Amino acid sequence: MGFWWFMFCCDLIVPLIMIAGGRLLWKHPPPGVNMVYGYRTKRSMRNADTWQFAQVYCGRIWWKVGWLLLLLSALVQLPFCRSSQTVIGGLGVALCTVQCMVMIVSVFPTERALKKNFTDAGLRK
Repeated sequence: MGFWWFMFCCDLIVPLIMIAGGRLLWKHPPPGVNMVYGYRTKRSMRNADTWQFAQVYCGRIWWKVGWLLLLLSALVQLPFCRSSQTVIGGLGVALCTVQCMVMIVSVFPTERALKKNFTDAGLRK
């Protein structure tokens, strides 16, 4: 049962990071374009306007999806609390992989929104 609790906590780290990071980007985005912190792609770093838009947009996605992943991850793990360590470990790896893929996939709607709202030069449409 101890290993299950360990994996349960580990598998909630990615959704919690998405919730906290999303809220931070959404409500308190980095003030200027930088290479250290924030949603950083070529399109988002064109100018201050695209930068601000991308931080808020991606932050909202992460915040919403993070809560969904947190709930789903907890619910998926509950039926396995009495399973073997092999099953619990395999489930934990699978959950973490899916969570990371969801986090990475959030780039696509953000880039689509940037392309829809800004020209290739970074000017608002």
